[in-house]
Amino acid sequence: MSPRRASALRGGDQSLRDHLIAAAEALMARRGTAGLTVRDIAREASVADGVLYNHFADKEDLLAQALHAHVSSVERSLGTPPARAGAGEVADNLRAYVEHGLRLHVAILPAFAGLLAQPKVLTRFAGLPNPMAGGRGLRAHLADYLRAERDLGRLAPDADPESAAVMVVGACHEMVLPNLLRGVPAEEIEIPPGFTDGLVATVMRGIGPA
Repeated sequence: MSPRRASALRGGDQSLRDHLIAAAEALMARRGTAGLTVRDIAREASVADGVLYNHFADKEDLLAQALHAHVSSVERSLGTPPARAGAGEVADNLRAYVEHGLRLHVAILPAFAGLLAQPKVLTRFAGLPNPMAGGRGLRAHLADYLRAERDLGRLAPDADPESAAVMVVGACHEMVLPNLLRGVPAEEIEIPPGFTDGLVATVMRGIGPA
């Protein structure tokens, strides 16, 4: 082990690969992904530039792994959305889910927007297990919840959980991503007043019990 590598890992149980992913993730969280270089990551990790290529196929591989870790970290920090069918009111649970989805999208989409010029990273990321909702993903998580509520008779028997989940998650994207692509900083994105209530009311009118 080189002196620089030993210094970077001293006092911890992380493998060097995990240490490099953590360093790249920290940079993503702090300054975004646009323009992120191998040298930036190596300096953050306190290792020589070439060390990265001993543990990853290329820069895109490392960035995809770091993006995956970043999304997982953000989700853990926000907690999980309502998922226990039969508890509370469905509309209230759906409202909480929309608010959770908006917070999550505001936190993670800047990293994806910064990588639009690096499609190979996004392709590598897409090939990894979904980092959200225990591997199911946000949309599937919501669809599962709505399906369980339908099975309990708390939604119309012909309700379409998949379409409702697409509507909710797609609306979260729509509120965030176009702003980022126009250059609006994430912290300045404003959700229109009444957006959540309006979305939930629209969904419930379509799938709510008669």
